[in-house]
Amino acid sequence: MLRLNHVNLKTMTYFYYRSNTMNNQTQLNPEIIKKLQHVAEKSNWRITQLPNGFFQTEHRDIDSEDVWYDVTRRETLAGAEAAIDGSIEHYNKKLEATKGPKVVKTFE
Repeated sequence: MLRLNHVNLKTMTYFYYRSNTMNNQTQLNPEIIKKLQHVAEKSNWRITQLPNGFFQTEHRDIDSEDVWYDVTRRETLAGAEAAIDGSIEHYNKKLEATKGPKVVKTFE
């Protein structure tokens, strides 16, 4: 009878990942930045009341004064305006991020 000695081989697994820093950040298309600036202005927003009593927030199309895009629906007028303010804050943060990293502290 032939007996084989089994050797317990351990397999090593390596995980590789790639990371990017802000220095390697790709720049946004100027057209996208223009659209972000457009929706970050409150004058390009409106609130309409729907037949069911809800309020709908909408922003104007960048190219056409007569075209509006619905964004959210809220039960109250105050809630709709708060939603617009939140959206504007969101788009302003996106615009700020396009400027790249900012220095928050320096050392001597």
